[in-house]
Amino acid sequence: MAASSNSQPVHVAITRRIKPGCEQEFQAALKEFFVKSLAQSGVHGAALIVPAPGSSSTEYGIIRSFASAAERDAFYASALYAEWKKRVAPLSDRQPETRELHGLEAFFRQDNRDPAPPPRWKMAIATYLGVVPVIMTLALTLGPLIRSWNFVLYNLVFNACVVALLTWVVMPLITRALHGWLQNDKLKTPKSDEHHDHFNLN
Repeated sequence: MAASSNSQPVHVAITRRIKPGCEQEFQAALKEFFVKSLAQSGVHGAALIVPAPGSSSTEYGIIRSFASAAERDAFYASALYAEWKKRVAPLSDRQPETRELHGLEAFFRQDNRDPAPPPRWKMAIATYLGVVPVIMTLALTLGPLIRSWNFVLYNLVFNACVVALLTWVVMPLITRALHGWLQNDKLKTPKSDEHHDHFNLN
């Protein structure tokens, strides 16, 4: 695998095409695998992106987060992952496509059909639209309740709430609402110097 920053969190996006008629079996197997994999050291989380209802697509997206590149490499070299590959191979139409996401990209890969993240300036605007209302709302609601706390404890709790709301509530809503605007640049030809990290997990 390509090298990443030594201790930076790492997000890996995998797109896998499932054979028609095997979708339910794949989802059941994946849910079981999620439970087992999340018990591994260094695995921070995983999310599944399914085809839209009524869509003829059989592509499923998986975004998995790791504490570091070393933890990522250990996970994909583990017996657990080798067992998963063996189990899911008969259900898959072809080998999965895998790439690493950097920085804000993890928020914006809401659709496994999106070939690349939006421009950084769009990601920055969308993130700003999420951060401002979250901070203002918490300042008016949670702030007065914990204002008398120790400075360090206050900031730890307040910022933890900001991150949790952004990750699981606000940013998913923002990226869905702005999806058309965020992705409309994909119709343009990518610049020749655009760089993406790809990994061979097969």
